[in-house]
Amino acid sequence: MKSKLSTFLNSTRPIVEKLVNELNVNYSYVSILGTDTIGNQYSMSRRNSSVNDSQWAERGFVLRVFNGVNYSEYSFNTIKDPEFVKTRINEIAKNDILAFQEAGIHLDSYPLIEEKEDFLEYHSEFEIDPFTISSEEKLSRMSEVMNKGLQKSEFLVDFRVNFEEVMISKIFISSKKNLSQSILYSTLSVVAIGRKDGKIKYDFKSDSGLKGYEIFNHIDRHVDKVTDSVIGLFDSENVVPGTYDIICDPSVSGLIAHEAFGHGVEMDMFVKNRAKGAEYIGKKIASDKVNMRDGALSANHVGTYLFDDEGTLGSDTLIIENSILKAGISDILSALKLGTKPTGNGKRESFERKAYARMTNTFFEGGTDTLEDMIASIQKGYLLEGYFSGMEDPKNWGIQCVIAKGREIIDGKFSGKIVSPVLLTGYVPDLLQSISMVGSGIELSGSGACGKGYKEWVKTSTGGTYMKAVGRLG
Repeated sequence: MKSKLSTFLNSTRPIVEKLVNELNVNYSYVSILGTDTIGNQYSMSRRNSSVNDSQWAERGFVLRVFNGVNYSEYSFNTIKDPEFVKTRINEIAKNDILAFQEAGIHLDSYPLIEEKEDFLEYHSEFEIDPFTISSEEKLSRMSEVMNKGLQKSEFLVDFRVNFEEVMISKIFISSKKNLSQSILYSTLSVVAIGRKDGKIKYDFKSDSGLKGYEIFNHIDRHVDKVTDSVIGLFDSENVVPGTYDIICDPSVSGLIAHEAFGHGVEMDMFVKNRAKGAEYIGKKIASDKVNMRDGALSANHVGTYLFDDEGTLGSDTLIIENSILKAGISDILSALKLGTKPTGNGKRESFERKAYARMTNTFFEGGTDTLEDMIASIQKGYLLEGYFSGMEDPKNWGIQCVIAKGREIIDGKFSGKIVSPVLLTGYVPDLLQSISMVGSGIELSGSGACGKGYKEWVKTSTGGTYMKAVGRLG
């Protein structure tokens, strides 16, 4: 089954096309992005259940024109009065220049966006349309999952189930481009919360992807894993701070990829001289085992799309190749400023917000080592599993990752001891250059979201495989 472009965008498309053609008389570049995203969030817990609109739901347009120096934008949520839209963008394009000139402020100039003709469309595929399933049926299924989880242990005080369905429809119209895409994705998570001897522990497992209601088909495996994890955490200890041999599971590898060389190679930070990665393009930055990618076409997951929010077609960017930092990821304006080819990573939190260079599907590629060999090679260290959060400093390449737990390894075998939570920190090149073994196979997760600074949230996926490295834990 394929997703369909929204009726709203289909009906307004001729008006958008006409508006672009009329504005092209006065502007050398004109584009309009139209967005219509619908979605619902469902939650189930021991105390209550709820159904709400998705935080990603939006409907509106953003118009961009070249004002002779750089680019002016106007966002609006109705296109019933095209003449008013033309009046507003004319006022904005003129006032943008005058306001800065009158204030004596230097205004950065940008080249004209050069486009090739593209008339393309994309529709993601799924098995079961979640929007055809009633809320009552979804909540009933979630209640079954919750009760199954609660029955796993007398020490579980709650077991929460969260499900989100999101259908994204977008069009991008310019003088040379006429693009459309419709993308359905779903996310599903279970959270177990336990209490024993005054200690409260929790853990979560999730699933996500360009999927429909079929995402529920494999939820039972998450129930067992998350409840077993919480029960094991009751006996967990604090890690003794120090440097250890570590094995990162795919979720932790994905977090490192996201924080270290996702944000670290967003090229709008290059323009602002706020990313150390700009100094290391073409240089060795990791061990020879390391290869890393980002791109809407790098994987088929929640970060996948035909075109970004500036009309640039998605790509597959090889960021690190056999230890060498090869490239960054960019929005179109950063690429114009730097004289590079845009990678299709210009993303907006919504049609009302600015486009920034943002990640899509970011992950480490697989290798040839086995998890068993990694475990056997460690005299004293930890297998790190799951994460809660991460933070990076692109300017100085510092990284902090809050890991859910670490399973102690002594002389190549698990000792049975668990430490939790675990803080993984350090200098990014040191961490990446310490990677000595990389497992086969790649796992991706897109259940969360990525913020730029303290705001500007967008959907991304991250992942990788099992990797052995040396890490500073606390």
